[in-house]
Amino acid sequence: MANLLAGPMIGAPIKRREDPELLHGQAKFTADLTLPGMLHLAVLHSPHAHAVIKSIDTSAAEKMPGVVRVFTGKDVVDKMMRLPVIWKPAGVESHFPPHPYGLPGAQTALATDRARYVGEWLAIVAAETREQAYAALPAIQVEYELLPVVVDAEEAMKAGAPQLHAEAPNNLCTHFPIGDKAAAEQSVAEAEVVVKQKISIPRQVHNAVETRASIGRFDPESGEYTLWTNTQIPAGNHYMIASLVLGVPYNKVRVIAPHIGGAYGSKGYLYPDAPLVLVLSRELGGRPVKWVDTREGLFRTTVHARGQTHYATIAGSHDGKISAFMSTNYASLGAYSSHNGPGAPTALTGRSMTGAYAIPHPFYECYLTYTNTNFVGPARGAGRFESNLVIERMIDLFAREIGMDPAEVRRKNFVQTFPYDNGLGWNYDSGNYAGALDRALAMVGYDEIPQRKAEARQRGKRLGVGLASYVTVAGVGPSPRMGREGLIGSTWGNTVLRVHQTGDVTLITGSQPHGQSHVTTFSQIVAQELGVDPERIEVIHSDTKGVPYAQGSYGSRTYSVEGASIYEAAQRIKEKARLIGAHLMEVAVEDVEFVEGKARVKGSPEKAMALPDIAVMAWFAWNLPQGMEPGLEVTTYWDPADFNFPFGTHIAVVEVDEQTGQVDLVRYVSVDDVGNVGNAMVVEGQMHGSIAFGIGPALMETESYTPDGQLVANSLREYAIPRASMMPHFELDRTVTPTPLNALGAKGAGDVSQPAPAPAILNAVVDALADLGVRHIDNPVTSEKVWRILQSAPHGKGQ
Repeated sequence: MANLLAGPMIGAPIKRREDPELLHGQAKFTADLTLPGMLHLAVLHSPHAHAVIKSIDTSAAEKMPGVVRVFTGKDVVDKMMRLPVIWKPAGVESHFPPHPYGLPGAQTALATDRARYVGEWLAIVAAETREQAYAALPAIQVEYELLPVVVDAEEAMKAGAPQLHAEAPNNLCTHFPIGDKAAAEQSVAEAEVVVKQKISIPRQVHNAVETRASIGRFDPESGEYTLWTNTQIPAGNHYMIASLVLGVPYNKVRVIAPHIGGAYGSKGYLYPDAPLVLVLSRELGGRPVKWVDTREGLFRTTVHARGQTHYATIAGSHDGKISAFMSTNYASLGAYSSHNGPGAPTALTGRSMTGAYAIPHPFYECYLTYTNTNFVGPARGAGRFESNLVIERMIDLFAREIGMDPAEVRRKNFVQTFPYDNGLGWNYDSGNYAGALDRALAMVGYDEIPQRKAEARQRGKRLGVGLASYVTVAGVGPSPRMGREGLIGSTWGNTVLRVHQTGDVTLITGSQPHGQSHVTTFSQIVAQELGVDPERIEVIHSDTKGVPYAQGSYGSRTYSVEGASIYEAAQRIKEKARLIGAHLMEVAVEDVEFVEGKARVKGSPEKAMALPDIAVMAWFAWNLPQGMEPGLEVTTYWDPADFNFPFGTHIAVVEVDEQTGQVDLVRYVSVDDVGNVGNAMVVEGQMHGSIAFGIGPALMETESYTPDGQLVANSLREYAIPRASMMPHFELDRTVTPTPLNALGAKGAGDVSQPAPAPAILNAVVDALADLGVRHIDNPVTSEKVWRILQSAPHGKGQ
């Protein structure tokens, strides 16, 4: 204990407490769980993007070995209500057709009248084994009548496009504008320099190691439902399932999230499988049922990310100052809206469009449509990936147009004073954007780039350098603001902190860990503030029975919101311990301080009481101050006054092979600022993950649909993701600019740097090919794209 607590715990790079269980293979994931009498489920997906379902014949499948029952939509009519959409853009008219769609006048969980995308759920087999369930799927006979298909968000709005839902004319969910359009247009008209560019951002598939999985159990005697599922939002799933989908008392539902094998935002939803496994368990007399998705199923029905097309305009003067920025974005929700799907293309993208720059006249609008495709929703860096890619590409295009160094254009336009209203709805809390840029330039040796380019050409390589600065909204909250944004819910954090009579501590949090090191970083806060060995701090989470209602983990909110709640809880424990200590030592309260785990008399450190001694006396309650309740336990709530805004600059150095077009990322430098950190090693790991998740869509990751609505990539056989061998050593550094919005001075760190890698790499590739007249390349910049550019160059390969 002495070594652990010798210095400040908050920020210290101590090893993760979570790792031994994982490294020893003792951690249990949903797929590892087995319950007595459990049945296994397999799902029949629609192979067509748009078709009338004329009939479904399950008779042959029902006779297959081990099959207990086959469910279609008609078997579960009115067994569950429509899935809710909890983020409805505020201030605009929106249209949300019900999902699951159901029969006319009825609700069901499986498609019955029409299939509207490849992968839509049509039937479910329940069998004694997983193998038997999947073996029965081909025996289900479905008769279809094919219908016209639309897969492009912009095309979906045009006259004559196939209509997906009567409730959404012209396939339009909503039109979402932000900013003063007239002022922006006037500024563009008066500008010396105007640059326009269409930027298409393809879909990205969340390829977590673990696919989605759910186990449902209904107890016929008690009427209680228990769900084991790998969700980022256990409490949110609990509330929505009980109150909005099943219509049962809240205390009749329990949600448990076992260990989760990655999420990247894809498990922060209420998917149909979660309530459906509970319904099916009830229909099967209380036998537990288990569904574990396949990798192909993940591609078809786990939400995709990104998928936006921007028509962007940037305007300014020859001296490098930017006066206006405008973007019109076309984005698809898929065939239906996921429960929070509208948030990323509307508020998160739109309000973030100015990036790190003070732009006097910004404007953004989004046309959000329905298409015959899978759902689209938030992923790591949701909305901010897209907005930062667009603004950082446009900054480089503007710099090239006026003949100014891209770094200098950024420096000239950075926000300088804080707090800062960006004109689109964000209020930046604190920052030193130029400081991060200058540090990154020094680390990469920016002044030496021309010589390095010349050296690379001698080896048949084209070297390019790309910059991407960013500022990103994090610390999701405050609740009133999120309510005004259209979120039907709350975003505060809360904590139950209990000091036992032994001096051991229990911390109960509703925040849900899936790789972010909650147990470690939360323990560090308590350890420092109460002077307790981290190993004597128990952290309870991920089970809605006994854990307070809370918001889960998403939006880089955990440490700056839930951590702030924990810090506040520790202060209240310290204050009560100080009062008890003063009373027991018979000294004036004002003469006592709580330091290093002890209530001690100021100026007389030998006169003190340790926390365990105070805790046991609080528990006995023999001699407490008048009116004080027994025990050392508090419950706190923390709702931040505003979002926090981490920032930074990343620089990518690439080499392009002149013969093959192969793009090699040879250096990657990042300087990030997330305020004060909870654990330096954990934050560095988060930065590694964010960079890797951005390299994928920059260089290889893309999902698309054929004109008839078929996925181009159905599995990892067709969908490329980056491997460790493809990445250089990441050169990381941090500046520290605390936020004034919480006592820790901490900003979000989970996905905040993810928006920078893709534009940095794209800018680097364009820089490498600039002498060939290349202005822009949409991501991903694959070797084939680059090879074709090289082949079409006027002088062979630009040599």
